Amino acid sequence: MDPEEFRRRGGEILDFIAGYLSTLETRRVRAEVRPGEIFARMPEHAPERSEGWDAILKDAMGEDGPVLSGLTHWQHPSFFGYFPASTSYPGVLGDLLCSGLGVIGMLWATSPSCTEVEMRVLDWLAEWLGLPGSFTFSGTMGSEGGGGGGGVIQGTASEATLSALVAGRWRVLEAMAGEARRTERVVAYTSEQAHSSVMKAAMVAGLAHDANDRSRVRLIAVDGTGAMRTELLREAMERDVRAGLKPVFVCATLGTTGTGAVDDVEGVARAIDGAMEGVGGARGSARPWLHVDAAYAGCAMVCPEFRWMNAGLERADSFCVNPHKWLLTNFDCDCFWTRDRRSLTGSMAIRPAYLRNGREDGEEGDGFPVVDYRDWHVPLGRRFRSLKLWFVMRHYGLEGLRAHIRGHVRLAGMLEGLVAASERFEPVGERRFGLVCLRPRARAGEKAEGVDERARWIVERVNASGRALLIHTALPEGMAEPGRGRVVIRVSIGSPGVEERHVREVWRLLEEAAGAVS
Repeated sequence: MDPEEFRRRGGEILDFIAGYLSTLETRRVRAEVRPGEIFARMPEHAPERSEGWDAILKDAMGEDGPVLSGLTHWQHPSFFGYFPASTSYPGVLGDLLCSGLGVIGMLWATSPSCTEVEMRVLDWLAEWLGLPGSFTFSGTMGSEGGGGGGGVIQGTASEATLSALVAGRWRVLEAMAGEARRTERVVAYTSEQAHSSVMKAAMVAGLAHDANDRSRVRLIAVDGTGAMRTELLREAMERDVRAGLKPVFVCATLGTTGTGAVDDVEGVARAIDGAMEGVGGARGSARPWLHVDAAYAGCAMVCPEFRWMNAGLERADSFCVNPHKWLLTNFDCDCFWTRDRRSLTGSMAIRPAYLRNGREDGEEGDGFPVVDYRDWHVPLGRRFRSLKLWFVMRHYGLEGLRAHIRGHVRLAGMLEGLVAASERFEPVGERRFGLVCLRPRARAGEKAEGVDERARWIVERVNASGRALLIHTALPEGMAEPGRGRVVIRVSIGSPGVEERHVREVWRLLEEAAGAVS
């Protein structure tokens, strides 16, 4: 492919993307194919000779090709499942430039701009979110011993949680000596409503054999709002320390996936302090690492009215948010900050001769701290992902992103009012940001299991219509109410193109399905 054909074919793809995103409303939201159908449409063997770009683009962008025919359209204005996965034209252009430059930014020396643009953009976003200065490069310049804070772009919040867990384990064990550094004695803690990535991180890090292994992972029960019960966290930590175990990691959540619940970060920090001091446990460098997963709800912190979630963040060791969820930045883009980058890089650093370049991470270079991002996460190689976030922040500005968030919150408030006034549905808990949870009202003499079955059926009927997509979740015991169902229908409002008419339409579909169920 020569430059001229690249320009021509690239133009065709950009035209297609613009047309696709602008006409999504005309498509069914959910893919309607059988398992193996797409696989069978593709040849059994790859071509030995070039097929030509007309054929390639026909398969990639044609309505009957193996791509479009099997898509669930996450950018559809009636996609109300999971959490948003926002894409925007500025973000697409940033991703395109990233791919075209082909930079591998593993070390500062391999592309200084890749590192330093990311450093500055992460400081910008930290300021927009109201994070403590201890999480930024600018706020901690000159910290001794390579410590201080800073941010990095990871792929997802799952990677951020794993990074935080291994950093916490390293910090606690580093403060010990000899036999005391036994890794099989370390323990991690989180809410039973925390994201599944916390348990997966424990499995990857060797703290759990499988998803059901609780020998070194404690899932703390929640209260009626879905928030972690901090008194139970303290009790669990005290028991473990008395048993000779070493607490190394606690994960609090701002905006749980199930219901959008918000943990009390300040209360979690006090529970950690009380537990460790109450049993003569660790202080300072041996203190368990407190990570705050704000992948979804943290995006709302660009709005001052949601800064109440910041309470206690100065006590946290790390914090993450996903701009690819609700800040119009293409997947993948998780922003992770820490105020203890020495422990993070200490847990990840490995420096063979071929990765040494005379300027090591943490050293001062002309009065500026050298950052080698390869020591901030699992992968060595990394893309120039800050370009898309930089483009988005500069295109929309803080004012534009605030309007984006507030528009979705307003629509969620409207839906909440419709649910509250309904004879068929009832709200479950308080509305959280752009997430509304509801369930069918129990009929006279109906058991909770019957309510749950109707909720599942309603979700499937709405999804089968192709006009919207929803998912359900199940409440834990701490949130369950006697005589009511535990299965909850989630309506997550956050698609870049969603308008009031789309929300009213999904509500009509819900009411229609509820009226049809026997």
